[in-house]
Amino acid sequence: MIISLELDGKIGYGEATANPYYGVTFETMQCEIEDIRQEIEQFNLQTPEAFHAFLSSKNLSNFAVCALDLAANDLYGKLMGKPLYQLWQTDNSTYPITNYTIGIGTIEKMVAKMKEVPWPIYKIKLGTEHDVEIVRELRKHTDAIFRVDANCAWNADQTIEYAPQLKELGVEFLEQPLKAEDWVGMKKVLQHSVLPTIADESCIVEGDVEKCGSHFSGINIKLTKCGGLTPARRMITKAKSMGLKVMVGCMTESTVGISAIAQLIPQLDYVDMDGAMLLREDIADGVIIGEHGKVIFPSLGGSGITLR
Repeated sequence: MIISLELDGKIGYGEATANPYYGVTFETMQCEIEDIRQEIEQFNLQTPEAFHAFLSSKNLSNFAVCALDLAANDLYGKLMGKPLYQLWQTDNSTYPITNYTIGIGTIEKMVAKMKEVPWPIYKIKLGTEHDVEIVRELRKHTDAIFRVDANCAWNADQTIEYAPQLKELGVEFLEQPLKAEDWVGMKKVLQHSVLPTIADESCIVEGDVEKCGSHFSGINIKLTKCGGLTPARRMITKAKSMGLKVMVGCMTESTVGISAIAQLIPQLDYVDMDGAMLLREDIADGVIIGEHGKVIFPSLGGSGITLR
């Protein structure tokens, strides 16, 4: 779902993806927003933060709030004539390179995807009975860094057992190896795993960061799940104050959502913003991810988004 907010001749764009896992559909988001459309249009936009506080009082899903918050941030930056990362006083001369996701499939298909897009960092989706063997086979075809996303498929003992083998195979960290509610297991993994662990499904909103601090090595923030750039920035600050590594991930957004994520990368340790790269057809122009992960930021203010 794409949202646009217009003011003084400038248009800001935001996005949220429907997600059956969280019970969010295009129709539910559309209904939520239409219900308060008049209030949104009458809102006096001074800052994105004030707009987000207003949205938070309206009983919207975080997904709908995200789309509106991204649009407000893009609009605000365009009105100010500066990219968001500059308004936030961050330096984009250095930033983490996005990984490229290899979904679960046969070994042949996974290898073919890697060969189709040679990349310095791959995120390998796992959750089978032969996960270590899969990584071992993939390693034969690339020297790239691997990150493993087990999608809640393992238990604590499996994770601790797999970790040394995966580390030897060039895996950098494990993302959400256990079910989101298995806090006892994650505590055990944190104490005994030789690889760092990054929370995903266990870290959805701002209030989750505190608990993750004693159960994970870092957190993966999804804008759609937490409610946009405004809460994500607070989550980054909180996580860093606790000594956690910080990653921002995507949910196969178009360049609308990816350009918003890109504004945060000077503040991150890791980033997963390959969503638009995985689409057959994109719908917008904005931040460009070039060869070997180099990010080209548009001169246009905000997140730099224009719809095609």
